[in-house]
Amino acid sequence: MRLLFDQGTILLRDPSSPAALSDLPGALWDPRVGALRCPARFHQRLLAELGRRGVQFEDEVAGPADDLPTLRPTDLRPYQEAALAAWALADRRGITVLPTGSGKTRLAIAAITRTRVPTLCLVPTRVLLDQWARAIHECTGFSPGLLGDGEHRVESITVATFESGWRHMRQLGNRFRLLVVDETHHFGTGLRDEALDMSIAPLRLGLTATPPAGRAAARLTELIGPTVYELHVDDLTGEFLAPFDIVVLHLDLTQSERAEYQALMTTFREVMRRFLAISPDATWQEFAQAAAKTDEGRRALCAWQRSRRLLAFPFAKRQMLANLLARHGDARVIVFTADNATAYAASRTHLIMPLTCHIGRKERERALTLFREGKLRALVSAQVLNEGLDVPDAEVGIVVAGSKGEREHVQRVGRMLRPRPGKRALVYELVVRATGEVEQARRRRNALAA
Repeated sequence: MRLLFDQGTILLRDPSSPAALSDLPGALWDPRVGALRCPARFHQRLLAELGRRGVQFEDEVAGPADDLPTLRPTDLRPYQEAALAAWALADRRGITVLPTGSGKTRLAIAAITRTRVPTLCLVPTRVLLDQWARAIHECTGFSPGLLGDGEHRVESITVATFESGWRHMRQLGNRFRLLVVDETHHFGTGLRDEALDMSIAPLRLGLTATPPAGRAAARLTELIGPTVYELHVDDLTGEFLAPFDIVVLHLDLTQSERAEYQALMTTFREVMRRFLAISPDATWQEFAQAAAKTDEGRRALCAWQRSRRLLAFPFAKRQMLANLLARHGDARVIVFTADNATAYAASRTHLIMPLTCHIGRKERERALTLFREGKLRALVSAQVLNEGLDVPDAEVGIVVAGSKGEREHVQRVGRMLRPRPGKRALVYELVVRATGEVEQARRRRNALAA
């Protein structure tokens, strides 16, 4: 028998008795090629099971191994050492949960230098692609390969965006032995999971501040491993994270805004009420799918979307944002919005730099450099600044609105918590009274305290 890597899968060629081996881990018969096939991530389990059964085989799955050069060792804080030890004790497969700003990237770099195997690091955004590459070079002296944002260079240590990793894993899935997945909570429920399925990497390290629950958590346990170490903001605030205060500012809609909001929500709630009467345990996605099939349902979804846009930046939020920017004119401020349209509106009104997915790499890097140097006092973004971005000098955060719930809020607050001497962070949250934002804000605060 020969084991071959084929576009993110393993083919079992020329088995003497295919039927007797059909129960191998992940294996299914592929009639197109007349062979058993399984996802590449089952490679190690497949080898162990074939060995246990005494099956003779030739393993031709792994590509040529790239030798890692000598890398500088990476010093860690005590909790980072504990996290790395827990990961090692779990056979170097698992997820580490640490709050934003606690040094998850540095922890991953230490894992790379200590395992000394070819490594692929997957990150969610182009901003983080650049940041991880710089961090790896600064810590180890090695210039990693890059996949994404116009770059295509593969090295023994390579950093790729989720999208580029997914696109190229068919060719690269047998090149790496360690897979590092930043912001792991993006996986477990969607198409990107295929990228993790198509890698043979036996060692896997997931990093997140906000682990998922339920089916997504179970799926991540299969793809990466279980949670092996977990700390929260309260565990590190003071010594390793900057102390912080959250101020919730409750605002009112104007009379015309309130009338429009009530009309939109009445349209939406009537359709939602009838749907829940029939399917009380349905998810939002199931409601949206059902509503999209009727004119009335589509009107309800449209009304809900318009209500979100109204709450994203009503008159009171515009006025309060102006007041807060004036009050903290000497501080470095990050403004978080629910969407790019609001980010650009705030940018135009207050002449502050927007960072969105439409901003090119050179312009983005220049803006971040100027912000770190204090030459730009404020940045505004909908999503680009939510996760992983290293902005150590941000002292004030203004959450105008959000779109992704509790996980997004924890990530945003974490942007303020990277420590420096004497720093105490301040986060403002703008909430419109008598709307769904009130309950959302309560859930976000509970998630932050968890």
